[in-house]
Amino acid sequence: MFQTVWVSSPRSWALRQPDCHCAGKETSWKCGFVRTTIQHSCPRYDPKGPGKARMLKKIQICLCFFFVSGILYEISLLSGCFFSYMPMPKHFLTPEQVLNVGKSIIFLETTERLEPPPLVSCSVESAARTYQDRPVILFMKGLTNDTALDLNSSYAAFSLLSSMKNVFIFPLQMETVFQETPLLQWYNQVVPELEKNWVHVSSDASRLALIWKYGGIYMDTDVISIRPIPEESFLAAQKSQFSSNGIFGFPAHHKFIWDCMENFVLKYNGNIWGNQGPFLMTRMLKTICNLTDFKGTEDHSCQNISFLNPQRFYPIPYPAWGRYYEVWDKSPNFSHSYALHLWNFMNHNRKAVIAGSNTLAEKLYKAYCPTTYEDLIQNAELEDFTFYEDT
Repeated sequence: MFQTVWVSSPRSWALRQPDCHCAGKETSWKCGFVRTTIQHSCPRYDPKGPGKARMLKKIQICLCFFFVSGILYEISLLSGCFFSYMPMPKHFLTPEQVLNVGKSIIFLETTERLEPPPLVSCSVESAARTYQDRPVILFMKGLTNDTALDLNSSYAAFSLLSSMKNVFIFPLQMETVFQETPLLQWYNQVVPELEKNWVHVSSDASRLALIWKYGGIYMDTDVISIRPIPEESFLAAQKSQFSSNGIFGFPAHHKFIWDCMENFVLKYNGNIWGNQGPFLMTRMLKTICNLTDFKGTEDHSCQNISFLNPQRFYPIPYPAWGRYYEVWDKSPNFSHSYALHLWNFMNHNRKAVIAGSNTLAEKLYKAYCPTTYEDLIQNAELEDFTFYEDT
């Protein structure tokens, strides 16, 4: 819980010199609104007085520093300046502390892999650059509280992402995430080993619980952000009258998300791909809205929920997903889009961004995740050099 702290003007933080007179036996210090009075003898009455005074001065300076740091830390959280001043190192912060700041951008990795591939790294980096004043969080199931991953990690993507001031990487602990939601009972009964689509189903459930508890925006790890989304409560239309769940945003404790979690459990069928994801979002939206076809690039709205045009995130529809990995005569500017979904689920042949290929995807990497792209080039050069040496 954060405490409201009233602060005087910056000048009040100046450490005032002690007012010590030989006729008295008190030294008074003031740091902010805290005044400390220390009983001691003045130098004229104690030969060791100057040494004691210096020691007391050092102690008071240290105490004042810690007091000011604590106050500034609290203020930074309350004022939304979380990343402009953060005296506490990132690795000391818990997921709840970061999520409670509000308006987080949330990504999920529900496989066991520990090295985010370039597309995941690009998605997180592009969000961090687009939303510089908001926490960007990557939850990974493969991590545990005992996993030590930091700037010196052997995983290149961790070093890359951890160096960004507003990016946080936390373990995904589903039992904790599902607490106080309708999903907990389902999670305690389901047998993951028997689930055909567990990676996707568990991700569908986790994103609902996290957005309901803390609010913010959820994004798939194959979504490249290009400009901020101006809406707070929104769903993304994949096509007319059909919603995706690859990107959506709501404030905390929104009724629509709670209703989705209840329907998730009531209509659960893990054997049907998407039944707990885009089909869930679509059927729940249809219960409260009369969905019609989109005309042009306008958005729809119903009960304070924006149903955003397919052009916002899906200007290239999934049947044409391969176009991201092709060379275009003239690259589109995506002027009507907030982010681009690269349909990695369709990428069975594992097409990737190759430095110098001049594909649309490579141009997106250069523009919106340049650090990931630079790392991609360095790795490619290292692999070429290693191959040459081996040959």
